[in-house]
Amino acid sequence: MKLAVDTNVLVRAVVRDHAKQAKAAEKVLREATLIAVSLPCLCEFVWVLRRVYAFETTDIVAAIQALLETGNVVMNRPAVESGLAFLQAGGDFADGIMAHEGTWLGGETFVSFDKQAVKLLKQQGQSAKLLV
Repeated sequence: MKLAVDTNVLVRAVVRDHAKQAKAAEKVLREATLIAVSLPCLCEFVWVLRRVYAFETTDIVAAIQALLETGNVVMNRPAVESGLAFLQAGGDFADGIMAHEGTWLGGETFVSFDKQAVKLLKQQGQSAKLLV
């Protein structure tokens, strides 16, 4: 079966805090021929692991990298890698993805009220402007 996975399935498979759901998530993921993981799903995944389960950044990065390395998982790899680079630099995963997607769609300058996001993008050599 080819799946488009919801965030809660990934969370249950990683966190395993609900035995019945964790078992069901693991089974469906193991049996899938393809697991499509959308960017919004990954943004939610990072948010839930961080805010609800208090995962450390290194553990979140490891979980996403494990997904990237799984043969039957497909995702927008360049966008995910941009989000991971942003996360590892102390920023927000979703900001890294938004900046990447914005550039891919033709945007030239990322604009934000988020000082940290603008700072990190500039450090990465990207065009970014802080709005005040």
